[in-house]
Amino acid sequence: MLPEVVTGLSLLLLFVALQGALGWPENRGATTVLLAHASIGMAYVAVVVQARLAGFDRSLEEAAADLGAGPFTVFRTVTLPLIAPSLAAGWLLAFTLSLDDVVVASFVSGPAGTTLPMLVFSALRMGMTPEINALGAVILAVAGLALGLAGWILGRNASGPG
Repeated sequence: MLPEVVTGLSLLLLFVALQGALGWPENRGATTVLLAHASIGMAYVAVVVQARLAGFDRSLEEAAADLGAGPFTVFRTVTLPLIAPSLAAGWLLAFTLSLDDVVVASFVSGPAGTTLPMLVFSALRMGMTPEINALGAVILAVAGLALGLAGWILGRNASGPG
C-alpha cells in the first residue's frame, strides 16, 4: 500500500506545482486521473513490449526494406503485427492495474472526480448492496464474454483457413 500512497502523493504534488507554475490543469478531475494512470501503465507496457522486442528477428525488417518498403510500411506490415500480442497484453495489464488502483485515483481526482473503483470502494463502506452485486455480475459477464471471444478467435486461427 505504501508505494501507491507515495506515487499518488507525488503525482498530486506534481499537478499542484504545474497548476501553480503554468495554470494547468485548471482543476483536478478526469484529466489528472487519465494522466496519472497512463504514466503508471506506460511502465508496465514498456516492460512487456521490451521483452517481445528482445527476441525480435530484425532480418524480417531488413528483408522488407531490401524489397523496397519504406520505413512506415515496414513498421505497419512487419513490426506492428509481430509486436501486436505484446501491445495487447500490455494494454490489458495496464487496464487491470488502473482499474485496481483506487489509492492513486483518490489522490489525483480532486473533489469533483469519482472513478468507478472509488465509487465501489466508498459504497462498500456502508455494506454490500444489490447495486454492487449487480456491478460485479456485469464485470464478470463482460470478462467471461471477452475470454470466450478470445478462445473462439484463437481456436479459429489454429485450425487454419476453411
